[in-house]
Amino acid sequence: MSRFIGRFYKQILGDNGRVDDVCQCTVELDAVNKDRAEAAAKEQFCAMHGVNDWTLHADRLEVTPADFPS
Repeated sequence: MSRFIGRFYKQILGDNGRVDDVCQCTVELDAVNKDRAEAAAKEQFCAMHGVNDWTLHADRLEVTPADFPS
């Protein structure tokens, strides 16, 4: 299994009128591949926030492999 990091982002409108992405939550998980990591990250996010749909609190999910030095 590989280690992945999932980051959930929400777009917000700042005082200056610009839209920025803000990281709502970060989860670390082990999965066979990126697709499974994405599904597991969504499940974890929903469990952590007590919701059935992760898009209620975030607009976008980014899953990347965790790069740990050997």
